[in-house]
Amino acid sequence: MRVLLVEDEPDLGAAIKRTLNQSGYIVDWVLDGVDAWNYLENQWAQYTLGIFDWLLPGLSGIELLRRLRSQNRTLPVLMLTAKDTQADKVTGLDAGADDYLVKPFGMAELLARLRALQRRSPQLQPQQLQLGNLSLDYSSNTVCTNTAGEKQVVHLTAKEFQLLEYFMRHPHQIITRDQILDQLWELGTEPMSNVVAAQIRLLRRKLATYGFEDLIETVYGLGYRFNPAK
Repeated sequence: MRVLLVEDEPDLGAAIKRTLNQSGYIVDWVLDGVDAWNYLENQWAQYTLGIFDWLLPGLSGIELLRRLRSQNRTLPVLMLTAKDTQADKVTGLDAGADDYLVKPFGMAELLARLRALQRRSPQLQPQQLQLGNLSLDYSSNTVCTNTAGEKQVVHLTAKEFQLLEYFMRHPHQIITRDQILDQLWELGTEPMSNVVAAQIRLLRRKLATYGFEDLIETVYGLGYRFNPAK
């Protein structure tokens, strides 16, 4: 899942980003509200969760949230703030926040809040993605195969899991290398030029071990296409 983190405290932002990365999230981290809005307007970055600090340069977290909700966008948002009065919490929730976390907080609580948001948010349901003979379980980050009535668990890295999820959400569509880069790697990073081909090669190799040799087709000159087994 892709998260937009908007936090202007460098140490806290780095700690949150590191924690989320370790938990399998793709994180775009920006330091002010104006940059955050530009990221939200990016046509390729499809965020599933937002974490907004309240006090930000340029555009506050509350203003950012109100702008988002004024466009009827339903991105689940967790607000971070040192403001802990009841009136402040009401202001944040009325602006459209889905949850509210007061600083200082522990990273375990942050992760628990994000999991709760995922369970409550209709657009993030269901907890499993089933396509053909493959099933992704988000609660455990596992992939199961079901061939001839026999279930097996495919052990994937976090990036392989994200790549397979992206393909399963866009079956039979031609997906370009740039689309994969934009969706599965953080904006502003510069991965190696062959990173997409390398990840797809590794994913194909693991799936082939379980009898899924032809799921990911290379469409030469265009990109890749996922053809789920029936």
